[in-house]
Amino acid sequence: MKITAAIAGVLTSLLIVSGCAMGGDDERERQIVEDISGGANPYLWRASLDTFADMPVISADPFGGIIIYDWKTYEVAPDERIKTTVYILDSRLRADGVKVAVFRQAKRNGEWVDIDASDDTSIQLENAILMRARNLKSAELD
Repeated sequence: MKITAAIAGVLTSLLIVSGCAMGGDDERERQIVEDISGGANPYLWRASLDTFADMPVISADPFGGIIIYDWKTYEVAPDERIKTTVYILDSRLRADGVKVAVFRQAKRNGEWVDIDASDDTSIQLENAILMRARNLKSAELD
């Protein structure tokens, strides 16, 4: 369970850091965000990219509202890795407009094995995305 706490700590740190920075140097991400029209809510989209800024993107579909991130291992728990998929379910900024699926694996005997991810982790990440999206919208209105 120490590893689980370590992963939770890393995710919490990610959320705090992601709230401090908008965007990044990835031109592809910026272009995807700029191309959204009539698809996923742009605030939820940007907030999702910001929240998981250090995770590699496998696929991003702004019109379908799906961002698939690749596996990521953190130094605090080198024998565990996580992968997430973000689903933006609405073009409006709503509390039920985002869903996060978290997948975990642990290394056992040199091979990666699926392990359960806490439901609380998904909820915390969804809340972090929503908070970031609200901040982005508020900043734009100011």
